Amino acid sequence: MIARLDELYPGGYARLVHTARHKKQLVARVRRVRGQVEAVERALEQGRGCEEVVRTIAAARGAINALAAEILCEHVEEHLGAPRISSKARAAAATELAHVIRQFVG
Repeated sequence: MIARLDELYPGGYARLVHTARHKKQLVARVRRVRGQVEAVERALEQGRGCEEVVRTIAAARGAINALAAEILCEHVEEHLGAPRISSKARAAAATELAHVIRQFVG
């Protein structure tokens, strides 16, 4: 995937290149998330006990967290850790990462 100029961040690195490369893996994780959320729905519809419903919700949350962690880790490796990255691009990536983390945690 070649980024268009309007798809570049201020530091000059391409947007979402690493997620496009691992699209198959990420889509598989999204499907696992969907399965976990559907399990929560089934548990509620079937009138399962609170403990089982909460355990199922925790599993869904874990699946979402694993998806986010995979994307965040790839971002760090590709845009902060790679030796070829300029200091300007690294600073832009760090700023973006901080913003994304605030959104995810908040």
